[in-house]
Amino acid sequence: MPKILIADDSIAVRKVAERLLTEAGLGVTLAANGEEALAYLAKERPDVIVSDVIMPDKSGYEVCAFVRKHSTLAATPVLLISGIVNDEVTKQAESCRADGVLKKPFQGTSLKDRVLELLAKRQEPSSTDIVGSSSGSTVPLTEKMMPMSEQSPQSLLLDTAKIKEVEDQLREERARSEELAKRLSQSMEQLARATENELQLATERKRVDTIQQALVKAEQQASRIPDLESALKVEQDAVAAFKLEAVQWHKASDRIAELESALHTEQTAAEQLVQQLSELEHLSVKVKEMEAGLASAEQQRAELHRKIHDLEAELSTERRSRADTMQQLQEAETVAARVQEMDDLLNAERNQNKTLAQQALEAEQATERATKRFEEMASKLSEIAALASQLGKRKGQA
Repeated sequence: MPKILIADDSIAVRKVAERLLTEAGLGVTLAANGEEALAYLAKERPDVIVSDVIMPDKSGYEVCAFVRKHSTLAATPVLLISGIVNDEVTKQAESCRADGVLKKPFQGTSLKDRVLELLAKRQEPSSTDIVGSSSGSTVPLTEKMMPMSEQSPQSLLLDTAKIKEVEDQLREERARSEELAKRLSQSMEQLARATENELQLATERKRVDTIQQALVKAEQQASRIPDLESALKVEQDAVAAFKLEAVQWHKASDRIAELESALHTEQTAAEQLVQQLSELEHLSVKVKEMEAGLASAEQQRAELHRKIHDLEAELSTERRSRADTMQQLQEAETVAARVQEMDDLLNAERNQNKTLAQQALEAEQATERATKRFEEMASKLSEIAALASQLGKRKGQA
């Protein structure tokens, strides 16, 4: 299956061209710009190249010139495409020895027809023996390259050694480019991880702010503990006073009972049954009063016990609250230590990202230098081929 390379910075044009050529049974490779096209041509040899004239980095003219400078690609047909086809575009296409210019957008099957036409011409026997010149005329390949048997063995060995050296350098440059691409990919992955760590750090900072607010509230509540303790002490003193007063009331009640009993005995001995009945009624009234007083004292005692129980419960609650506050304080200290660790990790990641960015910049500079060296070597190879051709011509004339 013939392979077609399509280079265009417009995704719409690439998709349309891919559909038209795929329907024709052709294999299609897409390049978004001239740099991608040159990178592909450094590894593969397509049967036809279709390139846009105007692209952001390398133009279609430069792509065509690159193809014509390399002996392994020089015979590959190059079809330029442009939104405007005028004398200037046609002149530049001829100067870079393109095989034609096609206007965009494509009309019907024009692209497919031109590509198939170029494929058919390339398969013709005569098309493999001629190379187009800048003026449009053709020169037989036999006039440019002499048979190997007529060339000097020493010259052939030198040319072979130079070509081998250039190929070795090219392989080294390709290996370096692949290594730089791998390192750049790793740098991008590390940058993504650093971004994720920054998001996690922001989340942790929000959590720390929330914990700090809770800690402030806890400290405010803890400041109330001394007031509550002093109020509890006052209540305890009041309870102790009430207890002492209750004991005194009990002693007085016992003494009154003894005195009333003695008085009752004396009156019983001195008075008649009527007086005894009157004393009993009076004693009954006194007993009721004492019972009422005793009931009142018991009620006060129960009230005091209830207050003591409430104060003990409140004290227990405050103690638990204080314990929870201490635990939250310890957790806050742990989180603060964790935040410090995350800050240190973040600083380390930032330093590493700066180093990786510097390495990526150095890798790009090295790639640019390698590209320039590759172009210089290609130019030198072209000059060597021209010199070899001239030498062959001179020997033939001799």
